Amino acid sequence: MKKVLVSRVLPEAVYPLLEGLDVTRRDQTSPLSADEMRSALGAFDGVLCTLGDQFSAQMFADVPQARCKILANFGVGYNHIDVAAAKAAGIVVTNTPGAVTDATADIAMTLMLMSARRTGEGERLVRAGQWEGWHPTQMLGLHLTGKTVGIVGMGRIGQAIARRCHFGFGMKVQYYGRSPKELDFDAAFQSDLIDLAANVDVLVTAVPGSAETHHLIDAQVLGAMQSHARLINIARGDVVEEKALIDALQRGVIGGAGLDVYEFEPAVPDALRALDNVVLLPHMGTSTAEVRVDMGRMAVENLQAFFRGDPLPNSV
Repeated sequence: MKKVLVSRVLPEAVYPLLEGLDVTRRDQTSPLSADEMRSALGAFDGVLCTLGDQFSAQMFADVPQARCKILANFGVGYNHIDVAAAKAAGIVVTNTPGAVTDATADIAMTLMLMSARRTGEGERLVRAGQWEGWHPTQMLGLHLTGKTVGIVGMGRIGQAIARRCHFGFGMKVQYYGRSPKELDFDAAFQSDLIDLAANVDVLVTAVPGSAETHHLIDAQVLGAMQSHARLINIARGDVVEEKALIDALQRGVIGGAGLDVYEFEPAVPDALRALDNVVLLPHMGTSTAEVRVDMGRMAVENLQAFFRGDPLPNSV
């Protein structure tokens, strides 16, 4: 019987799907420590890991004769795993795309609306007992309907966001990526990120985390944006240069931002938390019961297929 470590607490509905495997449950919400990762590579046939479990090249080098042959990642993003080093060590890496698409797109729309309509500020005003009643110039925000959205990365999630903007809010869609896409709605491809940033009312990041996308949104991109424009990040925290974003928000270079991820999460700088023109969420992009169970099901399907010797549903 194959030994599998589940590195984090999962929804209870996921565990029965691991039938036939010798499962060790690590019932903690914190990431694996370095010692735990080395132990996992040496003592288990497979690990169901997730965001924060930093399987670096050094980690694989530390366990040159690893028993583990598969890292089944719970999540679509896998930049916490050095995939090339894993493959060189004879370890397969899988992920759970598809399951997260709609939930992540929904949280992008949540952040867009919260930032544009200043709802976080409004709720804080009411909760603090400082609301003095309606008046014609109270908390004026940005009307999204008919505006232009720029999507940075037109993959599954980017397209899901774009559809919501186009069909739900009548927004014009522009996008930046490696090449134009065949889409079922009107969208204009921009080959230059600076041009895209300059021409949209809302700029949304939807790219995977990687060395190529690290600080993709930097001071130059932020400086090109219009003063009323909003930046929304639901990708990976380090896609946005956090220091440059804080500066842009403090100086009013852009109108606001909505963040679900952070460059050094879970650390969120005091300077960011002090700003009223940014909406801050605790990495909630896939936080629905249905989605997390579906992610777990996909991760387990990858494990089970690997141990059966079947084609992997979602290798990376």
